[in-house]
Amino acid sequence: MAVGEATFGGSDIMRSDKGLIDYYELNRIMLERAKTAREAIRVADEITKKYGYNDGGECFTIADPNEVWHLEIIGPGKDKTGAVWVAQRVPDDHISVNANASRIREIDLSKPDYFMASENYKSRAIELGLYDPNSGKPFEFCYVYGSRRSMASRRREWRVFDLLAPSLNLDPNGENFPFAIKPDKKVSVRDIMNIYRDTYEDTPFDMTKFMLVPELDEKGNQTGKFVKSPYANPFMDYDMMPLFKINGGWNELGERCIARYYCTYATVIQVRGWLPNDIGGLVWFGYDNPAMTAYAPIYIGIEKVPESYKICGRPGFNRNSAWWAFNRVADLSAQKWGHMRKDVEQVWKAFEDEALANQKEIEEKALALYKKNPKKARQFLTGYSNDWMNKLVAAYWKLGDDLWSKYTGKF
Repeated sequence: MAVGEATFGGSDIMRSDKGLIDYYELNRIMLERAKTAREAIRVADEITKKYGYNDGGECFTIADPNEVWHLEIIGPGKDKTGAVWVAQRVPDDHISVNANASRIREIDLSKPDYFMASENYKSRAIELGLYDPNSGKPFEFCYVYGSRRSMASRRREWRVFDLLAPSLNLDPNGENFPFAIKPDKKVSVRDIMNIYRDTYEDTPFDMTKFMLVPELDEKGNQTGKFVKSPYANPFMDYDMMPLFKINGGWNELGERCIARYYCTYATVIQVRGWLPNDIGGLVWFGYDNPAMTAYAPIYIGIEKVPESYKICGRPGFNRNSAWWAFNRVADLSAQKWGHMRKDVEQVWKAFEDEALANQKEIEEKALALYKKNPKKARQFLTGYSNDWMNKLVAAYWKLGDDLWSKYTGKF
């Protein structure tokens, strides 16, 4: 089972001062105690009923080998213990997106294979005056407990759907999109990695399109045309966007591309029931900005990870922390994004191409070992995953040095 999470905040009136469980602990407890997505939702219900949920609105995307569900949860309000939540299943041949906004609208509990909810999901809203059952309006969770105003979220929802199902021709300014859609073709791991790297380039919402400089010919003379500046990057939303009258950052009207410079890590998780859990569960793990990272294949059956992956890099620069190898490259490359990202791409693409190409062979070897001795299979995968993590860290430390050397004096 795998769990992803995104904050949608929700109505402040729903904050509880009595609960003990925040979203981080709820995430951990679901992973520890549940084997399936439905079981995880039941665990969330039981634990928040007993101990209370004290955090803001969160959406958990929960996947097992057979099903994927979105669980949206919010507190019960001041002086109350418990939680208010709804869950909706993603149809088997569909994809959905979780982009820091509540997305579940009407709930049909007559269809238990696709909807679940807390006992108080509607009654608590009525008690607090958030919903009038006599208004004639349908009860829509995302509007009652949250909002759909954030363009930062809605645009990212559109972008994911548009990349995977352009045939739908969805309105990029739309307020509500289908909860889930059927993609135009089967979605691969590489497709998801590319989505995580997306910065709206070549769309009307590319935040670097207005950062232009005169074009120069081979002799250094101006051609009379303008081209995108190599210094333009899509991660300047807090500093530069106001100068160009574009709202950036976290505000409701702002733009935020999918790849974010302040991201701590990104994961693409495969949950495959036709393989033993040790092999079938695979996390493609990348530190820092998804646009600049390289993903390491980490099987859930491994027995350890490198020490550098255990060290939090947030307190300060640390050569022993894997995160800093990737963060330094991402921050350096943002200084001259137009040129430096190409140097970075050469590195991450070569590693990922190799890892993806080798995946089938590695898993066949692991499965053969597993049938004879599961422990030897785990040891084999431990060595494989750890080798990849160590190789990527070493490559990114070198890449950071190379970028420094190549572009020193050329900014």
